[in-house]
Amino acid sequence: MSILKSDNPTPSAVSPSPFLSLVENGDLAPQAHVHSTTVESWVSDIAALTQPTEIVWCDGSVGQWDSLTKQMIAQGTLIRLNPEWRPNSFLARSDPADVARVEDRTFICSVEESDAGPTNNWRSPEDMKAELTPLFAGSMRGRTMYVVPFSMGPVGGPLSQIGVQITDSPYVVISMALMTRIGTPVFDLITEDTEWVPALHSVGYPLVDDNGVSRDDVSWPHNPLKYISHFPETREIWSFGSGYGGNALLGKKCFALRIASVMARDEGWMAEHMLLIKVTSPEHRVFHVAAAFPSACGKTNLAMLKPSIPGWKVETIGDDIVWMRPGPDGKLRAINPERGFFGVAPGTGIETNHTAVETMWGNTIFTNVALRDDGDVWWEGLTPNPPAHLIDWQGNDWTPDSTTPAAHPNARFTVTADQCPSIAAEWEAPEGVVIDAIVFGGRRPSTVPLVSQSKNWAHGVFVGATMASETTAAAVGQVGRLRHDPFAMLPFVGYNMADYFQHWLDMGETLGENAPPIFQVNWFRKDDEGSYIWPGFAENSRVLEWIIRRLEGDVAARQTPIGGLPLEHELNIAGLDISESQLHTLLWLDKEAWIAEADETEQYFGTLGADRIPDALSDELARLRAGLAKLA
Repeated sequence: MSILKSDNPTPSAVSPSPFLSLVENGDLAPQAHVHSTTVESWVSDIAALTQPTEIVWCDGSVGQWDSLTKQMIAQGTLIRLNPEWRPNSFLARSDPADVARVEDRTFICSVEESDAGPTNNWRSPEDMKAELTPLFAGSMRGRTMYVVPFSMGPVGGPLSQIGVQITDSPYVVISMALMTRIGTPVFDLITEDTEWVPALHSVGYPLVDDNGVSRDDVSWPHNPLKYISHFPETREIWSFGSGYGGNALLGKKCFALRIASVMARDEGWMAEHMLLIKVTSPEHRVFHVAAAFPSACGKTNLAMLKPSIPGWKVETIGDDIVWMRPGPDGKLRAINPERGFFGVAPGTGIETNHTAVETMWGNTIFTNVALRDDGDVWWEGLTPNPPAHLIDWQGNDWTPDSTTPAAHPNARFTVTADQCPSIAAEWEAPEGVVIDAIVFGGRRPSTVPLVSQSKNWAHGVFVGATMASETTAAAVGQVGRLRHDPFAMLPFVGYNMADYFQHWLDMGETLGENAPPIFQVNWFRKDDEGSYIWPGFAENSRVLEWIIRRLEGDVAARQTPIGGLPLEHELNIAGLDISESQLHTLLWLDKEAWIAEADETEQYFGTLGADRIPDALSDELARLRAGLAKLA
């Protein structure tokens, strides 16, 4: 199976790519598929600044894929896995100092500081570019500059957007080939009038210094100094120093959320950190549900859910990012703008998410997992029992008696979505799918019930704005702490968070009666002994069942100050080992806990700027308090 599409899938192994040109005096040879002088001028300017040895215009061909992977194997960046176990797949080991998002080095460079807001690191565009330009100067000496045209969403689709990434990392190129649609078809769309996002990236490890002295390359080049900078007004991304994940794959969080959220605000749509699924009931009625979950809250498991209850079917459209826009009929339509999955490996296993494991059968890039003696990969949670011996993610011998994990906690797999056994036929529909419900979730050991339905759109926005959850390995140094994560977008909103809340409220006004109902779920409620009450995983289909039946009007809800809660006899727990007392706890409104929650919410809103929080959300908080006061 070929991963990259090409009109000429079997080019000569010795012939150069037709999109390769040498840099001579800072000028670029004309490219056959580049129809935009703006693109050519930008590439020429960046080449003059970064001074690469050569430039490759990425056409998305199999030939380029093979050439780059062979190059990285020779360099030590990739290890080819045993093709009998994992065909056309590779293992990469990053530098231990470059293993996750660097939120403290991620900047929103809006013209006004107030437009970035208190949840973002702000620098003025002028200051940031003055700081970055000397770092990028000569940063690609001795290296190849790759020009990667990419489409977020189906190429040419009405909800899709285009970017062009410049990078000096071949690892980034092949990862972008899996995560986005890259190559000549995208270049063909870019004319003089086409809007596109310029995304500049360098690992910051030139092979020739200012004096012309060369040094050897390393298997994972990076720079101790890292910047991931976004310029909302000019729709630019500049990333320096990191070669890892969303720091370097600029189509992902940088474009698809931080820049796209600004575009969405300005143009009247929504760019959200959400999964997207198709749910089919036993009566063969189809519903589409978008759901926002912070990391480590069961997001991928829900995106690839295998229902435990008969007659229900869940299919995957997206696992991480959703773009939603009102369609011609006024209803909210959504696409998954990504081509692939960039998933956390540890905890993904044959018992917890068999669908995800099946998706990685081949054509996959694994980063910072362990290597088995037979040339396959392993990580904590993949199988119930670990192998007797492994090579860990840092290249050291590992056994079950080792005191360090075999895989890094933020180890990843990168694979195209079309390999997923549960992928829906509509996953690449250019016009998107109609959203029937929106779900917010989080990891809450107490207070928040298993499931509730918001009273209306404004109340649903209040629920999204007050989401809180335990943190993950991606948030360095904060594992296990509870932090507010509104809409699961805390690290990803490209502008002021309070203004983002207002945009959600504005979208409700635009959608009117077509606004989908909003629900909240919490799979992680614990009992007094600290044990989880709800079994989770496949059994979460029972909560989906209740949500769908609410959409159909087939089940009632007990109206409370926090929204509609299931009647205990109408939540399907048949066959589960859940007592009446435990069910009551799952669906119980703890008045005192919610009074404390309201106080904490007021304090949190204060950190976002009390004068900027929309009045509608302050009104919802007042209604919550008034409703709680009336409870016995």
